[in-house]
Amino acid sequence: MAIESHQSSRSAVLEAATAASGRNEPTARRTVGDVTTPDPVMSCRHVNVRYGEKQAIRDVNLDVAHNEVIAMIGPSGCGKSTFLRCLNRLNDTIPTAVVTGTITLDGQDIYDRRQDVVQLRARVGMVFQKPNPFPKSVYENVAYGPRIHGLAADRTQLDEIVQTSLQRAGLWEEVKDRLDDPGTALSGGQQQRLCIARTIAVSPEVILMDEPCSALDPIATARIEDLIDELRQNYAIGIVTHSMQQAARVSQRTAYFHLGDLVEVGPTDVIFTNPRHRLTEDYITGRFG
Repeated sequence: MAIESHQSSRSAVLEAATAASGRNEPTARRTVGDVTTPDPVMSCRHVNVRYGEKQAIRDVNLDVAHNEVIAMIGPSGCGKSTFLRCLNRLNDTIPTAVVTGTITLDGQDIYDRRQDVVQLRARVGMVFQKPNPFPKSVYENVAYGPRIHGLAADRTQLDEIVQTSLQRAGLWEEVKDRLDDPGTALSGGQQQRLCIARTIAVSPEVILMDEPCSALDPIATARIEDLIDELRQNYAIGIVTHSMQQAARVSQRTAYFHLGDLVEVGPTDVIFTNPRHRLTEDYITGRFG
């Protein structure tokens, strides 16, 4: 009963906003914009997530493409982080979470019972809001993944993976003489780049980032944003951010979530300059959220 009430109120908000806009727009049940891409790494169709009796996201359809950053924006509690966690099955760790729909990686259903979740999380890495280096040395933070996944035949190859990963994360020059120091001794921005190096060390196809700069100062944030733009050349990237300025700077496509619905998705410049849905316009202009 609580779910029905929540969904009814959500639909009422969507329909009222559409009517008020004076536009002939679909409600969020029929997402505005093209959710597909010509070269998807991941495809999500009719994805729903419930935590017990609470429905967190509903009927989300979205692709994540090669060499693209897609930003997910929306008010707190709108479902964007929940959706991000579906992409590498982190919601599996929540006992009350139920995920339905289809999510594929390179055409294979990631929720298939035969799917090795450990391998999946190597292929779809996650960088969290707060840097979380292991209580190990800088070297061991990066070497841990390749070692347990058997990606290095010997110490020389492992050294090469560590150096290359730190270089791609823009951190090598700052830590090359401190590889034996604890990762936790680095600054906040350096720790986040260490976590990114740890993620790319296992050669993922997709990198997910959940508000990766929210705990960082403006200088460290700028370094991470530059890094995201560089990483896009080799990875598909999905980022959740509360900063619309950041979404505009780093992403090629933007998806707007509201009360668990994917309201609108499209090229970032279009979303921010000419959104097709009133809810999107109200959010990016600061009228709510």
